[in-house]
Amino acid sequence: MMVSLQELGCHNINFVSPTIYVPQILKALKIAVERGLNIPLVYNTGGYDSVEILKLLDGVIDIYMPDIKYSDDKIARKYSLVPNYWQKVRPAVKEMHRQVGDLVIDKNGLAVRGLLVRHLVLPGGLAGTEKVMKFLAREISKDTYVNIMDQYYPSNKAHHYPELSRRITSEEYTEAVKIAKAAGLWRFD
Repeated sequence: MMVSLQELGCHNINFVSPTIYVPQILKALKIAVERGLNIPLVYNTGGYDSVEILKLLDGVIDIYMPDIKYSDDKIARKYSLVPNYWQKVRPAVKEMHRQVGDLVIDKNGLAVRGLLVRHLVLPGGLAGTEKVMKFLAREISKDTYVNIMDQYYPSNKAHHYPELSRRITSEEYTEAVKIAKAAGLWRFD
């Protein structure tokens, strides 16, 4: 399938939420590469990844595209039911950057290698944008490419949490971009 997608003109193979499938992905890639697969491989993840698993992908994945959803473990547990999110996402993103470096874009504007971090701005600053951007600028690279996302939409069980029951304002988004720039980051989507 990956080779067929390449033949159709796809620019990359994007593995979405792939962590639990790493053994199968590695096995499939061996076959696909033998059959001519040579386009970039994207690891599109929520960021809550094991460094041990990521090390298995060293030299395999071309582009890491993690989310950094929160900078506070208590907030992550409350809204996403994940323990120690901030403690886990930072070493994972560091490992991703160690493997592929800053995002490289070719002459056609296509990403070919590197790290691209997504950060969804939440109402009332719940995502901890300032802490996230300082982490990226200080511990990863000021050249980190960041997609600061404004598309939060309250759905599913958001109505159970008044603080999440609204979309973000344009002012909240503008503030998030200012925070990123103040941290020294400059590459944005």
